[in-house]
Amino acid sequence: MPDGGWQVCGELSFASVPDLLKRSEALFEPGHNGLLRIDLSGVSRADSAGLALLVCWIRQARRRDIPIEFHHVPGQMLKIARVSGLSRVLPLNAG
Repeated sequence: MPDGGWQVCGELSFASVPDLLKRSEALFEPGHNGLLRIDLSGVSRADSAGLALLVCWIRQARRRDIPIEFHHVPGQMLKIARVSGLSRVLPLNAG
């Protein structure tokens, strides 16, 4: 993705999320300017741990006053977000 963007690929599951969370810490370090765009078009499968990761990223971004958006959110994640009531509070874009 262009400046301010990060692309996520593979599975977002209980097995993969802890490592991805650790690797993503640099996104929220002081000095980040502008909108942070997370592209999820490369996600092949996601469970509730994947959605929890997005919530964690939102919290980190808000603490550091960094605007964040999620793009190309897989349908599976959107369904989990709707069922859990999170779709109203998460900046999720299917496209």
